[in-house]
Amino acid sequence: MDLLLISRCPPFPLYRGDRLIPYYIARELANRHYRIDLLAFYQQPEDLAEVPRYAQFFNEVILVREPKRSLNSYHQRHRDPQKRFPQQAEESWSPEMWQHVRQAIRTRPYELVHLFGGIQVYEYLNLIRQIPKVIVPYESYSLWLERAIHEERRLIPRWAKQIQHRMARDFESWMFEPYDRVVVLTEHDANMLTALNPETHVAVIPNGVDVDRFSPTGYEPDEPTLLFTGNYDYAPNLDAALRLVRDIFPRVKEAVPRARLCIVGGNPPPELRAYASPHVEITGRVLDVRPYFEQALVFVSPLRLGAGIKNKVLEAMAMATPVVATPLSCDGIPAMPGQHVLLGTTDDELIEQIFNLFRTPQLRRKLARQGRQLVEQQFTWQRVTDLYEELYLETIREHTARLRAGLI
Repeated sequence: MDLLLISRCPPFPLYRGDRLIPYYIARELANRHYRIDLLAFYQQPEDLAEVPRYAQFFNEVILVREPKRSLNSYHQRHRDPQKRFPQQAEESWSPEMWQHVRQAIRTRPYELVHLFGGIQVYEYLNLIRQIPKVIVPYESYSLWLERAIHEERRLIPRWAKQIQHRMARDFESWMFEPYDRVVVLTEHDANMLTALNPETHVAVIPNGVDVDRFSPTGYEPDEPTLLFTGNYDYAPNLDAALRLVRDIFPRVKEAVPRARLCIVGGNPPPELRAYASPHVEITGRVLDVRPYFEQALVFVSPLRLGAGIKNKVLEAMAMATPVVATPLSCDGIPAMPGQHVLLGTTDDELIEQIFNLFRTPQLRRKLARQGRQLVEQQFTWQRVTDLYEELYLETIREHTARLRAGLI
């Protein structure tokens, strides 16, 4: 199949979770003899240097600097339905990307266009209207903001998020309707989009895990070490990390003086780094996160913000690291409490589950074994790509039937 991938970001580096889908789907499809052209926005100059890390998956790679989108331009599309889907390059946020998309579809007879992103890529609809098209916004931003508002206690930030939420709901009510399929990672995200517009054709396909890379060695740690991973320029991860160091770990440490906490991942701000101590390690970005999973007795995910599926939880399960998490952390993962993970919502509940694992080695082994099995059964990139292939074929059949019926 000839496939055009238009992405909100490059497929690398993989420590940024939004790169996983374009990287691994492209890798798997290339192995299945797809011919893929990539048009992607890039955000940092170093993104250009990363192209050789994934160029072998693509026939052609073109990166375009992501444009700035003014608040006024959002309001214009919000107020005027005629401006929502640009008709020509000058009306788009990125005329340069518009020209590349137009040139690509004039050059190749693509059987399908896969767009990865939401607000960043939706606007190319009129260029690809006659081609089967799947858009993958990753998550519902409305749902993300709804959860953020619920947790926000400060008056002015809460008010600002409420304004954003109204705008996001409006955009998601019309932005995706013309696409043949809209793919999100969890049922909660899907339910939000269909509630906003029942005409949106939503499908749910989760993220995967590279189970060959994230594979346990069999080492069983015995030190009471807690672990959390993430990129801390993402607000839900920062909130969870601060919750751990401020509210949860001090109480664990008081009861278990030998306990340690590792906060692993890029861009920890000063307010998080300030909690570093002999018992709290704030690593920053590391080249390889797997040794930290191996050395952790418990992976703790106290997330209370965000949407979509949580790669960190899947990676912990793949590494056979026992997981204590909030229900939101396991959104989109059919993890059974007591079988694959231990769940808690409040600090008290999470702390009790941590102590439960500290004192029960057989429960740790059970969660480790069954968590790994769940990932192997349902969350490999091979299985995720199978689901995308099925969706592609279904989309092409339906699109072709609508064309023949004169509905497009």
